[in-house]
Amino acid sequence: MTFMEFMNANGGIVLAGLGAALAVFMGGWGSALGCGMVGKAAAGIIAEEPEKFGKALILQLLPGTQGLYGFVIGLFICLMRIGGADPISLAQGFYLLFAALPVGIAGLTSAKFQAQVSTAGLQILAKNPSQNTKGIIFAVIVETYAILGLVASIIMVLVTYPA
Repeated sequence: MTFMEFMNANGGIVLAGLGAALAVFMGGWGSALGCGMVGKAAAGIIAEEPEKFGKALILQLLPGTQGLYGFVIGLFICLMRIGGADPISLAQGFYLLFAALPVGIAGLTSAKFQAQVSTAGLQILAKNPSQNTKGIIFAVIVETYAILGLVASIIMVLVTYPA
């Protein structure tokens, strides 16, 4: 079997699987980087003032949501499209690959920037703990763009591309 014959027969499922993998990988990568970055900064504060652990933990967890969003889209693609009864055409595979990109790209980039904002929020916590909520709000604003990537990917995955 030649490569083109293989792609004609199986390319749709391969590309859909690649899309699911990219959504999970990119969101997870961004979240791992972001949580690690904020966790390092939080550890410095907690070493001096352990009572601030709970408030620091909120800021450290925020960049982790992008990985969850990518995981959700990966599941949607695998369970709703790849696991379906109908075979996936090459065109549908490309469509699902591109449907995974909004959550993947938005997750990777927004987690990084959300980590930077969360790290700045830790500075608020260290200097003025009563104003900690403002740092959380700043970080949550960045989350909006990860949510928009998630919604775009959900809409694209749920819309059935014709065979």
